[in-house]
Order: sequence, then C-alpha cells, then structure tokens
Amino acid sequence: MTTSDLVGLRIKTVRRQRGLSQAQLAHPELSDSYVSLIESGKRTPTPAVLELLAQKLDCSLSYLVNGVTAEQMENIELALGYARLALENGEISEARTRFAELLADNNLTGLTKVRQDTEFGLALATEAAGDLDQAISILIRLREEENTPERKIEHAIALCRVYRDSDRLTEAVEVGEQLLGSPSRPAWTDLLVELGATLLSAYLYRGDMLRARQFAAELLNAADILGTPRSIVAACWNAALVADSTGHGEEALTFAERALAVQSESGQPRNLARMRNMFGGLLLRVRPHQAREARDIMLRAAEELAQTSASVVDLARCQVELARAEIVLGSPAKAIGHVQAGKELLPGNVRALGAEADLLTSRAHAALGNHAEAEMHVHSVRDRLTPLPDSRRVAGTWYAAAETMEQLGEVDEAVEAYRRALACTGL
Repeated sequence: MTTSDLVGLRIKTVRRQRGLSQAQLAHPELSDSYVSLIESGKRTPTPAVLELLAQKLDCSLSYLVNGVTAEQMENIELALGYARLALENGEISEARTRFAELLADNNLTGLTKVRQDTEFGLALATEAAGDLDQAISILIRLREEENTPERKIEHAIALCRVYRDSDRLTEAVEVGEQLLGSPSRPAWTDLLVELGATLLSAYLYRGDMLRARQFAAELLNAADILGTPRSIVAACWNAALVADSTGHGEEALTFAERALAVQSESGQPRNLARMRNMFGGLLLRVRPHQAREARDIMLRAAEELAQTSASVVDLARCQVELARAEIVLGSPAKAIGHVQAGKELLPGNVRALGAEADLLTSRAHAALGNHAEAEMHVHSVRDRLTPLPDSRRVAGTWYAAAETMEQLGEVDEAVEAYRRALACTGL
C-alpha cells in the first residue's frame, strides 16, 4: 500500500470508530466527496487538511501520518537511540538484539524511514558481530528500496566494505563503481569520497594498481577542494595504502600521519582506532627499527577498538598486526598469543586475513623450534587460500607461505606455492 492508501485507511478506521459519516466528518470545511477520495487513497491531503481531520476525529496528527501515536513514536525513537548508543559503545550483542526487537514492533509498518534506519543499524551491528553474510543480505535488501541519495551512498559504503572484508572483491568493486563510475555521478561530497576510499581499498586488494593510483589522486584532489576533515581523512588514509603498496613507504607514512592528525581532532573513536592500528602496521613495515614504537601504537589501538563499534574483523586485524610486531621484536611466544586471540574472533569466511594469521603462527612456532606446529599452520595457509579468487593480496600470502615452506624443508610444497603466487599475478 502507498502512503496515501495508509493515511486514507487510518482516517476511515477512526471515522467509523467515532460513528461519523463522511459527510459529518467533512462538514463544513470540506466536501464529502473529497473525504471519500482521501479515504480511498486517490487524493493526498495537505498538511493543513490532515491537521483539520485529526482535530475533527479527536486523534493525534502523528497517528494519521505514521500510524502511531505521539507517545508510541517517542518510544520508538528512544529505542532506536538506545540501540545506536549500544553499537557506538561497542556493546555489539546488545545493539543487535535491540535493533532486532525494534524491527519486530508492528508499529514500524508505516514508518518507512524509521524502519530503514533500524535495518541499517541491524546490518552494522551484524557486520560488527562477524556475521558478514547476513549483513550483506540486509544491505542488499535495503539497496533495493527507495531512499534518499545520501542514504543510498551510506548503504553502498557499508556493502562495499563488507564484500571487501569477505574477500568478495569483484562484488565490492561493482557496488562502488555503480555510483562512482556513472557518467551522471554527482559532485564530490564527504560521503562519495568515503565510498571512493572503500572502493580504492578493494582495487588494492584485487591488484588493480594502475586504477588504484589514478583513483587515489582523484580522491586527494576532491578532498582538497572540499577541505573537510572527513574527506581529507578518507583520501589520505587510502593514499597511504596505495603508496605503501607501490613501494613508497615514507610517502605512505606522510599521508597516514596527516590522516591520523585530522582524525584525532575530529573525533569518531572507531575510525581513529582503526587509523591508529593502520599507522602502527605501516610504521612497522617502513621502519622496522621502530618496531617497539609501532607495537605500542597498536596496543593503544586495540584498547580503543574494544570500546567502540569496531567489527570483529577490525579487532582481529589489530591482533594480527600486533603479532607481526612481536615477531620483529623477537618475541614469538607473544606473537602466538596475539594471533590466537585474532583467530578466535575471525568469521570463517574471512579467509585472506585468516591465512595471514596462520602464516604468522607458523613462523612464530618455527622461531621457537616447534617444527611440527610450524608445518601444520603453514598447511592451514594453503587450505584457506585455495578457494579464494586470484588477487594481489592472495598472491602475496602465497609467496610468503612458499618462503616459509622452503625454510621448513618442504621443497615440493614450496614450489607449488610459488606457482600459485605467480598464477595469481597472471604469470
């Protein structure tokens, strides 16, 4: 039913409950034929007419418009606010429960915007809980509905991100390019730059380096024109990733430092913590002699992430980066502890990050002289990578696994892993 149909049905229902005819309700301001057209959904009453009818029917205007009383509307908005607050504070399970309970409320039937906001909140909470397939299902359903341009972009950002984290890179790119690759794409906004940054990370994971470099420059130019903290953070953050991936480590650190500085001033605890973790990992790769400082940065990020709406993938990624730092610092036992904590959080369908975690575990056990354990975990790397489509990220992990297998004396397995790494790059 359309909004006009629903409004007309409510007017008709209340009129009959009051024992009034259409003529009695209409007199003297309106004609009974006009009331009939409204009740049948063939006319949409103006706000002034709706207010008049609410007075005549002795009911709230909120009920005629939304199907709920003012008190019910206040309770719904309060419940939605509590659910959002729980998500922001990192109380993921409670947030997911609150969003789901609110969606089960029949009063949301006529409240399209509120219902869509609640479903989007549930999608974010579901993503944060690690149920990425379910989050994708919710987001796809939302994208099929009519919505504001801004909300459509927000849904696309989330869907592109979840596809990327699920290693479904083709779908991630398709979602981003549907909006950003269109000839009728609107002028850049903060939201579009954020979508562009998410799309850029999918290009990087997939290995589209030429497109990634070109797009990074485009996003930086857009951010400079907008001059907003939100756009600057998104563009610089991902420009750092591109620079790092193309061997320009010091340039990457410069971009990352700028993004971190702006993010520190503008709040948003979850993104600040994610940025801090990325910066720590970047510092470790570019300046390994500062591994202790990098580890301390990531330890702080881990504490901050635990107090926000960060997803389990974000939390696991932080533990994996901490494990890298401990290996560089010569503490393989601590590295194993961090990797184990990360793997306990990871959803089963996040295979690429899981493979990286297994590889670090193998190297840590090898450093401790646990040859059998090292072999077992490097074989797990192979098992996780085999089902994944070819990508730059997968190629890098295959190559690292091959090096580890060679060091463990598994020559035949190493040769096969090197072959898989080459195949992923198209060679």
